Amino acid sequence: MSPIPQERAVALLQSTELFGGLHEEVLRTVATDAIERRFGKGEVIFQEGDPAEALLVLVEGIVKVYVVSARGGEMVLATLRPPGSLGEVSLLDGGPRSASAAAIEPTTVLALARSTFLGLIDRERSVADAMLRASGHLLRRLTGQTADLVFLDLEGRVAKLLASMADERGVRVDGELTLDLGVTQNDLAAMVGGSRQSVNQILHALAAKGIIRLEHRTVFVVEEDALRRRAT
Repeated sequence: MSPIPQERAVALLQSTELFGGLHEEVLRTVATDAIERRFGKGEVIFQEGDPAEALLVLVEGIVKVYVVSARGGEMVLATLRPPGSLGEVSLLDGGPRSASAAAIEPTTVLALARSTFLGLIDRERSVADAMLRASGHLLRRLTGQTADLVFLDLEGRVAKLLASMADERGVRVDGELTLDLGVTQNDLAAMVGGSRQSVNQILHALAAKGIIRLEHRTVFVVEEDALRRRAT
């Protein structure tokens, strides 16, 4: 854990939804209190029930936010990449962390103390507005996930997840949409509420239908319309 160079911290804060609308002098004040933290692949960043001491802004890497059942089953609520942030809800209500977070690959975050963040909300209306938007996005995502678990079968949920990931970070190469999953099949399974074996079977079934093509952890979307139809 170490202080981060101010110029780097300011640039990172400017790239986020929460802080992007602030004047540079305000960001410099915030950056003064920022701490850089590094986590290895698979390392837990915080656990459900931990006290919420800081807001975390992703600098590099991928983080999964998840909950674990009493029997040890895991469900991934979200995967986050820079310049995403996590831990906002617990900071606002003062309660413990409502979920756990772990690094999917080597990850660096920028940590802002709860007192710094709450003071910023009091002073800067734009941060409060962005916080409300972030809370609304979280509620919409969780509502959508709940509906998918009820109304879509597992293949439909896998297709919808692939379509969503392709929209977020797919790259079109020679007319073909290419998606680097960035997560393991265990993580994919946890994101759709299935087992690794069943998700593996569904991926190969979609490939057999000519909808996608698989190469290690890369998915090539061959028939976009068909994938989106299967996701409904």
